[in-house]
Amino acid sequence: MLTAKVTSKGQITIPKEVRDKLGVHPGEDIGFESEGGVFYIRKTLKKSPFDKWVGRLKTHNRRKTDDVVDALRGR
Repeated sequence: MLTAKVTSKGQITIPKEVRDKLGVHPGEDIGFESEGGVFYIRKTLKKSPFDKWVGRLKTHNRRKTDDVVDALRGR
C-alpha cells in the first residue's frame, strides 16, 4: 500500500507511481469520490470551451461550411 503524509495545511504529495498511473501532471486537477466508505482518486478531465458547441449544427447536415456561416450571419 502506498501512503502519503498530510501536512498541517491538509496537503499531501501524491506518490510518483500514482501520478504516473493516473497520468497527472503539475497544475492538473484530480477528483475524490466516496463510495461505500471508500474514497477513490481520479484524474478530472478539463472541458474544452468548444464542448458547448458540439452537435449545434446537426440541422445543417450536408451543407457547405460557407453556406452555414452565411445563413447564421443572416446573409
